[in-house]
Amino acid sequence: MKLKSLFCLFWVFLCGIPALAADYVGPVEAPKRESRAVWLTTLSGLDWPKTKATDEASRRKQQQELYDILDSLKKIRINTVLLQTRVRGTMIYPSAIEPWDGCMSGTVGRDPGYDPLAFAIEACHERGMELHAWMVTIPCFKTSAAKAMGSKSVLKKHPSLCKKHNDTWYLDPGMPGTADYLSSLCEEIVRNYDVDGIHFDYIRYPENARNFPDQATYRKYGKGKDKAIWRRDNITRCVERMYRTIKNLKPWVKVSSSPIGKYRDLTRFSSYGWNAYDAVYQDAQKWMKEGIHDMLFPMMYFQGNHFYPFAADWKEDSGGKPVVPGLGIYFLSEREKNWDLEVIERELQFIRKEQIPGQAYFRADFLLDNVKGLYDYLKTFYYPYPALTPVCNSCDSVAPSAPGNPQISMSQYHASVSWNRSYDAVNGHDVRYNIYASRTFPVDVTQAHNLIRTAMRDTVFEFNPMFVGLYGYHFAITATDRSGNESVAAILRNPSAAPVCTTPQTHGKVILDQDGMTLKLPESEAEFFMIQDMQGRVLHTVPYQKQYRTDGLKKGVYQVRTLEKKGFSRTLGSFIKP
Repeated sequence: MKLKSLFCLFWVFLCGIPALAADYVGPVEAPKRESRAVWLTTLSGLDWPKTKATDEASRRKQQQELYDILDSLKKIRINTVLLQTRVRGTMIYPSAIEPWDGCMSGTVGRDPGYDPLAFAIEACHERGMELHAWMVTIPCFKTSAAKAMGSKSVLKKHPSLCKKHNDTWYLDPGMPGTADYLSSLCEEIVRNYDVDGIHFDYIRYPENARNFPDQATYRKYGKGKDKAIWRRDNITRCVERMYRTIKNLKPWVKVSSSPIGKYRDLTRFSSYGWNAYDAVYQDAQKWMKEGIHDMLFPMMYFQGNHFYPFAADWKEDSGGKPVVPGLGIYFLSEREKNWDLEVIERELQFIRKEQIPGQAYFRADFLLDNVKGLYDYLKTFYYPYPALTPVCNSCDSVAPSAPGNPQISMSQYHASVSWNRSYDAVNGHDVRYNIYASRTFPVDVTQAHNLIRTAMRDTVFEFNPMFVGLYGYHFAITATDRSGNESVAAILRNPSAAPVCTTPQTHGKVILDQDGMTLKLPESEAEFFMIQDMQGRVLHTVPYQKQYRTDGLKKGVYQVRTLEKKGFSRTLGSFIKP
């Protein structure tokens, strides 16, 4: 948009029609509940780890790498990590069934000296994130790597379950023992680890499936079925067996998978031969409708008409359960397809407009490397505040009790909100807490912009009210169980709350000086200032300074307000970011 148009937009805002400006300067309103997921790939250490753990120093460095990754994800308000746990017939935890993957220590079968899965779960939970154990199910390993797998490999222990296709060993989905074997892996993880979900990858036949060597299996077990139907039934049987095993142990653990991004051909749009249903025998929509899946993360690594109609199809036939499109952000890289950022931006806006409950990013490195500015875009515009994960209605539908005896203690530079633990009928006191804040009493917990902290395990929230811009705010606390059901809110009136000064004080300037890179502010005794979008959402709260870099802001119209003692706020003016 040209600068002249921006000035027109600015004057429309001043004349009292802020909605039009909001449509331009910001994305579709972020919902209160949304899955914001990232695939964290351990295969060959693509995302993590970069350092192999061979001694105490390298082990600590490897762990710090994960801390840094999760801290960066938390800054952009990611709430779900899909951690690759079963890699290729190998594990990243001390399994009694399969060998260690070499990504942790540099050598297949070698213990890195700690339990990376347990470590990652605790690190995610400390940061208010869910961790779903990502299992690559049907592929095992390359034929060249078979010897290195040792006596614990599935090929050694269960050779009848394995088939060699091209240069890779696979489990044969048609063998009755395959479902049992995969279920034993799920049982080991769910029984021993506090995972929030189990995520199946490659739960399908391989590419060029017509040549998959299962002719003998089909003759023995096909029982006269059409082979395509038989193969789909085999995959569904594996899914159902794993689902039942997981739910019998821990009903709140979410079961999901990442099917091929196009379910099958649509009336007006072709999949050009690459779809889940016909090409690789995945009937993922059936899994959702028949209650053997809680959510889906379809791998929608496409653009244009290869993306939009197929995303809508997944939502329409989801059985009312969450479908979270996986976005191929690696295609932003110059080494891949060199997509423009606008490709992903448009897909993100479509997801929000269609009320599809979330997004997943493949993979972490491309997000954290800020390829084409995606990380900055999510942090500044698309994820302006935290989000709860979608409710898993198929897991549980009963909310925990409300937090009891809420208390508030507040001074100018230190504050705390505390409460008594809630109780959940399924998991006892194993609940998470969410904090809402607003200048309006009572706090409206249905509004996403009031949500400031999610998935806390502690019962005390401490903060500096002046630094985070919460002086004079009222609070509400809710509890959520492991399925995402939210309790009634405990509302706290802040006795130090003061009315906000809403009379514009422009210091003689309506439009503040801004050259596209730097905002110049007038003299003020305020300790902090806030930059707001035209919907009144606070984007940044920083110590007061005469100049402020605005190159991280998107084109549009913004308002600047002071943040003073006792919660008073005065308008300094507005500016246009061209």
